[in-house]
Amino acid sequence: MKMHALDVRVRYADTDKMGMMYYANHFAYFEAGRIEYLRALGVVYRDLEERGIFFPVAEASCRYMAPARYDDELQVLTWVERLRPTRIDFGNLVIRKADGAHLARGHVLLACLDKDGKPMRMPKEVVDRVEVWEGPPESA
Repeated sequence: MKMHALDVRVRYADTDKMGMMYYANHFAYFEAGRIEYLRALGVVYRDLEERGIFFPVAEASCRYMAPARYDDELQVLTWVERLRPTRIDFGNLVIRKADGAHLARGHVLLACLDKDGKPMRMPKEVVDRVEVWEGPPESA
């Protein structure tokens, strides 16, 4: 699978005083996209953690292009940009479903660590199932 699409609706609690989705909440949407991307591949975070495999965020960035507002229906696109022996790079694009506007583009780098916090090789089920894709073009 190259990309996963997750439909979400902006909750009132996700917005700021200006009525726009608070900037930091985009990262929670990116996380939901990552979890569901992996789940669609048959890889469940909880199962990995029970085996002592953890994926903490090592780096995250977001470019904001237009605001999301309360009750907007959004689509969070998620894909893997790069897979390395002990790290995985995810890309995200948040689109407003009503007009197709691109609202935010994100990048999140996860490290693969054991229960003691030491780097470890990516689990075989991740390596075998993930398909690296550079994602939609900036202008798409």
